[in-house]
Amino acid sequence: MPESATQQKQQIFVREATGLVKNVSFLDTIALNLSNMSVGPLLTTIAGFAGATFVIAPSVSGLNLVVASAIAFLLSVPQIVIYTIMSRRYPRAGGDYVYVSRNFGGFWGSTLSFWGYTMETLAFIALVALLVDFSIGGAGLSLGGSFSTWGLLFTNGTTQFVVAASIFAILIGINIAKPKAGYRLVTAITLFGVFSLLLTMGVYLAAGQTGVANYINGFAQAVKLGGSDSSYQALAASYTPSGLPFDLNFNNMIFIMPVIFAFVYPWLNAAPAVASEIKGSRALKWNVPISAFTGFLLLTGAFAVLYGVAGMPFVNAVFSSKAYAGFGLNFFSLAMGIAGGGVVSWIIGLGWIAMQIGTMAYAVIIFSRYLLAQSMDRFLPSKLAYVSPRFGSPVVAHLVDLVITLALIGITAYFFENVSGIFGAIIASMIYFVFIGLAATKHALQKEKGTTKVVLALAGIGNAIVFGFVSYQYLANPGFTGLNNVTYFYVIATFIAGALIYLGSRWYHKKRGIDISLNYKELPPE
Repeated sequence: MPESATQQKQQIFVREATGLVKNVSFLDTIALNLSNMSVGPLLTTIAGFAGATFVIAPSVSGLNLVVASAIAFLLSVPQIVIYTIMSRRYPRAGGDYVYVSRNFGGFWGSTLSFWGYTMETLAFIALVALLVDFSIGGAGLSLGGSFSTWGLLFTNGTTQFVVAASIFAILIGINIAKPKAGYRLVTAITLFGVFSLLLTMGVYLAAGQTGVANYINGFAQAVKLGGSDSSYQALAASYTPSGLPFDLNFNNMIFIMPVIFAFVYPWLNAAPAVASEIKGSRALKWNVPISAFTGFLLLTGAFAVLYGVAGMPFVNAVFSSKAYAGFGLNFFSLAMGIAGGGVVSWIIGLGWIAMQIGTMAYAVIIFSRYLLAQSMDRFLPSKLAYVSPRFGSPVVAHLVDLVITLALIGITAYFFENVSGIFGAIIASMIYFVFIGLAATKHALQKEKGTTKVVLALAGIGNAIVFGFVSYQYLANPGFTGLNNVTYFYVIATFIAGALIYLGSRWYHKKRGIDISLNYKELPPE
């Protein structure tokens, strides 16, 4: 008697259900996406250290962050459309991995996803772990702490590793023992981060230009290098306008677009990656557009308040100042100084830290779902698909994440100057987004009808063009985007690894009578 379709499916996939539970609420989906968008980490990296965006940018003349944020958001609209539609068509763990592999087949889909998200995420988590260290150290110093204590989080590899690794291990432990608590933790951290960001804007608005100037002028004597004048007035006067209408230099704004894209607007794949765990169709339908617009308002609003209060000439000058970068002056630390200490400064400082930890917390969840989805298809070892019947969590996937990420955190903490190029691996994600666009177009042309077909196909083409250009920017400006030989080695090696893993897995399973290429012709188990 021939096997039934269900029996065949059980043989092809590791099992007929993931074992995950629908624990994700509408609010959780918004929080996951906002943490993924990493508004806090972007505000942290714009200024405040030697390698900050404004410090290493060739020119900040006419570089208006409000307009740059608006441009980046508009360029991300195709991505918003794609994830909104495709997450409803493919509501499975792993999100874009599922529909890229179902449209391009197992070899290309698995290789691209493993390369462009799974392995890139490990590098990104290691970067954010260091940003957690920097935010804790920066907040401590801004609250009057001793550099001999808090400064270790900037200079001492052991301190950096112990703090970052401990926080990451705790997050992994929570998600193993109680997945629902992991989601609620992300939501709580995100809500507190948003509150603290709004409070930070309120501090700027309440202080006004006079408050900013008074704080900077009181701080200027400590910053003076070689007798240079570091007062508010001198900094504002040192800014060179672009000479273009409204002082908008679009070349300079487009130049920093890779940084904005590295942190914020394209990153809408968190909730779609846990689509099978989302409760309710409304959450599945609306989480992406609501998250994207909320992130846009928060980031653009922060820049608008900063410029509106302190003035673009001063902001661009002080954030590009190497002297002030040496003192860790950024969006958050400046507000803490203006607030003058006390409860408000503490809340801003804790929010600054929380936004970095929130990004780590979301990544712990989403990375494990990609591993789970890829192992359910037998692309990765089936052991990674194990979900504990007691906890309802992908235990093995979390433990693999823990081991590899701790190793990367240790390497970056102790050998940062030699391996910092690993963070340039974000280019793999930008190229991956090109293929996400192409997959959406292929799906639209083959399976959609009417208006949806046209809208999704055009969004896919637009997405491919946008991220093709962003990828070009990464390659064309390696000194600014952080690409070096370490980057190229990591990116090439992980792509080759993904291809070899697929070919090896197909060969291994074929000898046992299972053709894993058949997996990619249908939706995986829910």
